[in-house]
Amino acid sequence: MELPRALAFAGRRRNGVLVTQKRDGRPQLSNVVYAVTAGVVRISTTADRAKYANLRRDPRASLYVGGEDFGAYLVIEGDASLTVPAADPGDPTVAELVELYRSIAGEHPDWDDYRRAMVAERRVVVRLQPAGAYGMTPP
Repeated sequence: MELPRALAFAGRRRNGVLVTQKRDGRPQLSNVVYAVTAGVVRISTTADRAKYANLRRDPRASLYVGGEDFGAYLVIEGDASLTVPAADPGDPTVAELVELYRSIAGEHPDWDDYRRAMVAERRVVVRLQPAGAYGMTPP
């Protein structure tokens, strides 16, 4: 499947399953909310989650996105990069988390509170750079 078609399909949705590799090689799956911006899949997570540790060790990842009916699906594969954990409300990670939130949910009612929460939770942004895709999607 061509990447532009895959990204268009994924971009019309927000929920997926991120697949990373555990230390023993078995897959680790996590339900995620994501956004596709500028050809990159972005996901927010915390630095204490398994997916963060897995991606630090092995950047290979896949995102499964289901369609409206059970027969339609998409898998985007690629390598992920990670921001550093949010450490200050004004740092670049928090700025990217704000951008990600806006692309998923619009405006937050209290951005100062949101920024403080991102630091307290040690949030990071996972950036999945698509290298390939497969699946069964409607035209």
